Amino acid sequence: MSMHYQISNSVLSFQKDLTFFEVPSIFKKLKSENSSFEAIDLKKVTKIDSAGVALLNELIDQSQNSIKLINVSDEHRKIIDTFSLEGKDETVRGRKKYFLEQVHFWIEGAVGSIKDMFMLTSEVAVWSILDLFSTKGRKKGAVLHQSIILGVNAFTIISLMSIILGLILALQSAAQLRQFGANIFVADLLAISMVREMGPMMTAIIVAGRSGSSIASEIATMKVSEELDALKTMAINPIRYVIVPKFIAITFCMPLLVTISIVMGILGGLIIALTYLDLSAYAFFNQLFSVLTIKDISIGLSKSFFFAWNVVLIGSYFGLKVEGGAEGVGKVTTQSVVVSIFAVIIFDAIFSLFYMI
Repeated sequence: MSMHYQISNSVLSFQKDLTFFEVPSIFKKLKSENSSFEAIDLKKVTKIDSAGVALLNELIDQSQNSIKLINVSDEHRKIIDTFSLEGKDETVRGRKKYFLEQVHFWIEGAVGSIKDMFMLTSEVAVWSILDLFSTKGRKKGAVLHQSIILGVNAFTIISLMSIILGLILALQSAAQLRQFGANIFVADLLAISMVREMGPMMTAIIVAGRSGSSIASEIATMKVSEELDALKTMAINPIRYVIVPKFIAITFCMPLLVTISIVMGILGGLIIALTYLDLSAYAFFNQLFSVLTIKDISIGLSKSFFFAWNVVLIGSYFGLKVEGGAEGVGKVTTQSVVVSIFAVIIFDAIFSLFYMI
C-alpha cells in the first residue's frame, strides 16, 4: 500500500496524478515491491504527462503486453496515444530525418572520422620513429616479411602494367607526332608523364587495390576474431605490433616500386619508338635525359611516400573500424580500396597544383 497507488485484486490503482514530479518516486516504489498485477486503473488520475505515459509503457513492456489499462478517459487516451510508441510501426519510431538533421549527423560523423584518423596517424608516426631505435615492441623480422608481401610480391604486376602503360602512351602520341615529323618528342612525353605523374599514381593505385585491401582485411579479421584484444591483454600495443611494420616496409618499398614502374614504362615507350617511329635507342635516350631533370625525379619520388602512407593508414583505419563478422570484413575491405584510390587521386591533384605554383 502506498499513498501514490494501491494494488487490490490484481489491479494497480493510481491515487495521484502521473506527472513528471510524481513518476520517479512511484516507479522506484513499484520496482522495490516487485508486485504483480493484471490491470492498471486510471480512474483517480486527473493529470498525466509524457513522464506518466513513459511509466505506463515501461510497466506494460515488463509484463510483455499482458497488462491492460482500464477507466481511461478520452482526454487521457489522447495523451497516451500522442506520447506512447506502443502499436506504432518502425516508420513512426524511426522517423525520416530532415535535411538539416542529416547534414548535422554527416558533419558529426566526418569530424569524428577525421579525429580518429588523425589519432591513428600520429600514433603510427610516433611508434615508427621509435622503432628505428628499438624493435622491442614488434615481432622479429616483421618489417622484412612485410617488405616481401607489400613490395617484392607486387613487382610482377606493377612491371607488367607499367610496360603496357608505356606502350599505350607512346602509341597514342606517335600517331600525332608523325604527322609533324616530331617523332623524337615521344621521349619527352614519356619522361615527363611517367616520372612525374603516371608512374607514381599508377603504382599507388595498384598497391591500394592489391596491398591496401590485404591490410584492411587482415586487421579487420584480427579485430573480429579478438586477436587485437588478446594483444592488449598481453600488454602488446596492436598499433606497434601490427601496423607499424607495414608502415615502415611500404615507406621503403614504394619508392623502389615507383622507380621500377618508371623504368618499365619508358621501356614500353622505347619499343614503340624503335618499331613504329624508326628512332634509334641512342637518339631516344639522349632526348629523354636531356629533358629529364632532378626536379622531375624528386617530384615523382616524393609523391610515392605520401601515396604509400595513404594506403597503409586508410587500410588500417577501416580495418580497425570493422563491425560484425565476415560481412563486415568484406565491407571495410571494399571501402578501404575505394577511399585509398580516391585519396591517391586527390593527393596527386594537390601535388600537381603545388608544383605549378
